[in-house]
Amino acid sequence: MESTQPLLSKSEVKKKTRSNRFVHDFIMNKYLYLMMVPVILYYIVFHYAPMYGALIAFKDYSPMKGIMGSDWVGLKHFKDFFGSFYFWRILKNTLVISLYSLVFEFPAPIILALLINEVRSKAFKRVAQTITYMPYFISLVVICGIITDFTNADGVINKLMMLFGYDGQAMLQKQELFRPIYILSEIWQRIGWESIIYIAALMGIDQEQYEAAHMDGASRWKQIVNITLPGIMPTITIMLILRMGNLLNVGFEKIILLYNPVTYETADVISSFVYRKGLLEFGWSYSSAVGLFNSVINLILLVTANYISRKVNESSLW
Repeated sequence: MESTQPLLSKSEVKKKTRSNRFVHDFIMNKYLYLMMVPVILYYIVFHYAPMYGALIAFKDYSPMKGIMGSDWVGLKHFKDFFGSFYFWRILKNTLVISLYSLVFEFPAPIILALLINEVRSKAFKRVAQTITYMPYFISLVVICGIITDFTNADGVINKLMMLFGYDGQAMLQKQELFRPIYILSEIWQRIGWESIIYIAALMGIDQEQYEAAHMDGASRWKQIVNITLPGIMPTITIMLILRMGNLLNVGFEKIILLYNPVTYETADVISSFVYRKGLLEFGWSYSSAVGLFNSVINLILLVTANYISRKVNESSLW
């Protein structure tokens, strides 16, 4: 007797198989899924729910009227921003500082991890790692205070630079010196902490490869080039994609603690501009429009970098 049950299409079979696989995996790992709940709730409450507030970028927001009660103005704030004097200045400053960071700061923790990996003394490794980690845990306000004091007219760094012909003026009062000071201080502050992930990746490389290369007469340099770097390249790729996705996200905290009206020309970036317009000048809708523009550009950069990486070396976030 033939079955009267209709045959399922290939897509329906795949969907049913995936569903059964998920149910089975959920039953086997129910406690792991339960541990995910707080993380999911955190992102929903603090990252996705606040996106509702992005509506004020298209409204003439008034706290008395609220988000929904404020007048709808469409793209007015975006047009004002694109046509303003500040648009090209802050976009240029943000891109320049981000590119400097990508060129000089991004490779720094990789180089430090490679150097630490080549050290044979465990005691020296621990000391070196501790020293390089310490600046990351110092308050940003304290860090900026140190930078300001050291680069003042009577600061230590300033006096040392005067030995090489520097005029002695406070360095943070010069537009052309703001970016180098910012990037160098970022490297000093973050190099140790950011090297941790690369050190962890180095520990995952099969040590037998080094033994085989040593037996073949490969020098330490050749081992680094042919074994170490390829071994951590997937990690470097993922970190580069994440960095590209945040290319325009230059943090405003350090900028506003170091810059002043004299250095706005080279120091003012999108995030500091949003802070100044939104919180100091109460231009909530205008600053939200600028921030939304920044987020959209970052999303495009992230997707583009991920696509290129997947096509070139098959390493990507998704």
